[in-house]
Amino acid sequence: MDIAVVFEPDMKNTGDLALQELHKRFPAALDYLTTIFLIDREYGKVANSKLAARLGVSKPAVSQAIGRLKRHHLADQDSYGTIRLTPEGRIYATRILKRHYLIEHLLILRLDYPWDKADDEALRLQAAISEEFAAHLFETFGRPDTCPHGNPFPGSPREKELLDAPRLSEAREGCRTVLLRITEEGEAVEGLLQFCNENQLRPGRELEILKKAGDNVLLGCCEGRTITIPEAYAVHLRYKELRD
Repeated sequence: MDIAVVFEPDMKNTGDLALQELHKRFPAALDYLTTIFLIDREYGKVANSKLAARLGVSKPAVSQAIGRLKRHHLADQDSYGTIRLTPEGRIYATRILKRHYLIEHLLILRLDYPWDKADDEALRLQAAISEEFAAHLFETFGRPDTCPHGNPFPGSPREKELLDAPRLSEAREGCRTVLLRITEEGEAVEGLLQFCNENQLRPGRELEILKKAGDNVLLGCCEGRTITIPEAYAVHLRYKELRD
């Protein structure tokens, strides 16, 4: 029988203990909570099929997991199938997501860990650190408002700007751009982060849309080289147009 954990999200230490207990009893819960949060803030709606695709599991597995989250009072699902986090679920999702982003900063900026592999490693570590250590990392790295891949911290002043930024695949030919972020959805696409790393496609990179040809986008860089990026990758890169 699945026994619900007592949550007291406003108390830092109790929150850590409750999160650890949840992770112990239901290891997949944190992945579900953060993924529901990310899909909701990106698309405004979370369906079983979308959640299953993002997590790489079956729809029956999602239904079972949502049932467990409901018993823990962390998620609800309406009659139309839309999944929503409860206030408690949202607190824990944002808490874990912030830890994830801060671990990525630690791995990349202090430990020189590969930029394209930090996301996977942070997934393994995000449940292990405390709120106290997360707060220390936040101050250490100058109160960052994005992860190293450009995705905004929940509640960041730039959150709406970055979430609403257009897709690189939609940019017109001749447009001069600055890359803002590789979406969380894109980070999960096999080979995308490695491609971006190899071609130095990181937030802050200035690019020109030279040509769209078939399923590819030809990009021009300031140093004169060109990059051919598959449209299937470009759809997950967000940009801001540069104007003279």
